[in-house]
Amino acid sequence: MPQPVAIAIRLTEQQKRLLEQITRARTNPYRLVQRAQLILWAAEGMTNTEIASSLRLTRGQVRLWRTRWQNAAQEWEQVKSEGIEDETLLTRIISILKDEPRRGNPGKFSLEEIVQIIAVACEIPATSERPVSHWTPKELADEVVKRKIVSEISPRSVGRFLKSSNVATTSKSLLVKRKSTGSKSI
Repeated sequence: MPQPVAIAIRLTEQQKRLLEQITRARTNPYRLVQRAQLILWAAEGMTNTEIASSLRLTRGQVRLWRTRWQNAAQEWEQVKSEGIEDETLLTRIISILKDEPRRGNPGKFSLEEIVQIIAVACEIPATSERPVSHWTPKELADEVVKRKIVSEISPRSVGRFLKSSNVATTSKSLLVKRKSTGSKSI
């Protein structure tokens, strides 16, 4: 059974020069260099199988990057007449050859719950009748479950929330207490 014909890649001299620049730079990430080389070889007429073998990729990966490049190339045809500067084109090339962001698992806690957990961390532990001078992630996790802010949470998750918000647990309230100056009318 014949294999499907690979997407033909055509490069302008400017694109070719910038892709070669990417492959020669010693500070570029390996995958970026690998993908730039893939596009250069595809433009020279190498098959997906040859490219995959040379770069230790699968044919599917080669096909993916050829397709991505081709989709972007259609966009470039529109701006080709404008005469793109090297810096702008290099930025576009790198953005095409980068991995797309991955979805990951959805967060288990809402932003509101995280804010409430951090607010509890800002309180003095004694106000919650906790026999500790400082909040620990374990004590804080127990307290937010007790207050029904969340049904369950690990001390590690509490620690991550505090670290990402730059809040340190303390024995003192982090909130400024307002001094009562009495009411003065002017």
